[in-house]
Amino acid sequence: MAWYLMDETQRPYRHTKIVATIGPATESLEKLEALIAAGVDIIRLNMAHGSVEWVSEIIARIRQASANVDRHVAVMMDVKGPEVRTGPVDTPMQLAKGDRLELHTGDFEALNDGVHRVSVNYPDLPGDVDVGAMVLIDSGLLRTRVLEKNSARVVLEVLTPGVMGSRRHINLPGTQVNLPALTDKDKNDLCAGIAAGLDFVALSFVRQAEDIRTLRSYLDEQGCQARIIAKIEDQAGVRNMDEIIHETDGVMVARGDLGIEIEYHKLPLVQTQLVRACQSEGKPVIIATHLLESMIQSPIPTRAEISDVSNAIREQADAIMLSGETTTGAYPLESVEVLKNIVTSIEPSVERPINDRIQLHEPKSKMLRSSVVLAKELGQSGVVVFTRSGFLAYVLGAMRAHEVPIYAFTDVQSTFHQLMLPWGVEPFLIEFSDDPEETIQDALNVLLKKNWCKPGSWLVVITNALADDKIIDTLQLRQIGVEDA
Repeated sequence: MAWYLMDETQRPYRHTKIVATIGPATESLEKLEALIAAGVDIIRLNMAHGSVEWVSEIIARIRQASANVDRHVAVMMDVKGPEVRTGPVDTPMQLAKGDRLELHTGDFEALNDGVHRVSVNYPDLPGDVDVGAMVLIDSGLLRTRVLEKNSARVVLEVLTPGVMGSRRHINLPGTQVNLPALTDKDKNDLCAGIAAGLDFVALSFVRQAEDIRTLRSYLDEQGCQARIIAKIEDQAGVRNMDEIIHETDGVMVARGDLGIEIEYHKLPLVQTQLVRACQSEGKPVIIATHLLESMIQSPIPTRAEISDVSNAIREQADAIMLSGETTTGAYPLESVEVLKNIVTSIEPSVERPINDRIQLHEPKSKMLRSSVVLAKELGQSGVVVFTRSGFLAYVLGAMRAHEVPIYAFTDVQSTFHQLMLPWGVEPFLIEFSDDPEETIQDALNVLLKKNWCKPGSWLVVITNALADDKIIDTLQLRQIGVEDA
């Protein structure tokens, strides 16, 4: 059993972070306080169901809830992004196998000829799809194939029977669509979120690195330093994962649409591929969608869900995310508790070497690897790092040193929040002194007083020091609560 679970006087330490999406079931001040106190690290706002007015109100409420329970969280805005959807229908369509369904990009005449017709919000659809291509409607429940097309319509053959209502989402597996990275709604939502102080932006349907650059340019124009999370949820995103991961600040494996866009039996392989690619680049990765889907209605998870979450932990994903479980589910707090319990059981069982896939080019980065190796050799130790940008702590988290907490101290509020995401990093917000030694002493005292470390523990400290009027990087050994108390 891991050392950080053995001492009841010491705070339990968790490497894997928890993201919870809020909605009607959890957006009250009382429920937010309970979620944060329960251990949620990042709160996600799903703007597919949110308005500009809601953003400023809910972020302020999240910050108030954090202050009330004296535990801070980060805020992630998940922008809706561009979507291909069918238009409204007067009554739900009963589609039988073999029926014809026409998707029209403009006005059309309703005829009583047995053919189903509906509008579509994507004018370039006829130019993008090929005859014979698959078109999946309503989260893949309705499978169709393109029979013919012209400049204004696409004729589909229904392959699986079902009922189609208004504004159903369309997936186009293998089709490169010509959609913008950001919509006008996204920009309006972002402006509200930036004004309210968001920490992360999750960009939907990232297909190429240029999508990330587009968002970053927009954030720069607004003077926003939020970190970008690329949601990989279609074949183009998987195909271009390396260039996307290099450009982004983190990745979300969005298994909802991704599981529709690719063959379902290949989804676990793609998940592993994405996790490993992120670890090679030292970028955080979040596993999302359907982790505890049954707990929307059930107080306990299925055995398969427990195994799925356990697999994400064994793969060493930085974070695991709840969606419907905490937006509209009947058991949001229980869902968080289940994730914590699984993490508590599984993390100590994972025996893996320190991440050697990450490429470290700078001497200081290589010193960071040495620090976690030393802390692991010491046992019952950790690494203390001081950072304003968050870079050092993100690299340390990417090392994946089991049983080695990364205690990251910063004096920048936004960096403090953004350090809630990387694996194994526990952030602290303190004032930095002009005297590095005074800053070190303040940090060690915080760890001791808040029960993160026991008196007598040895810690590896990474900091700057002044030598002959020059600032140098140092790696030090400090024993806490002895001469430092």
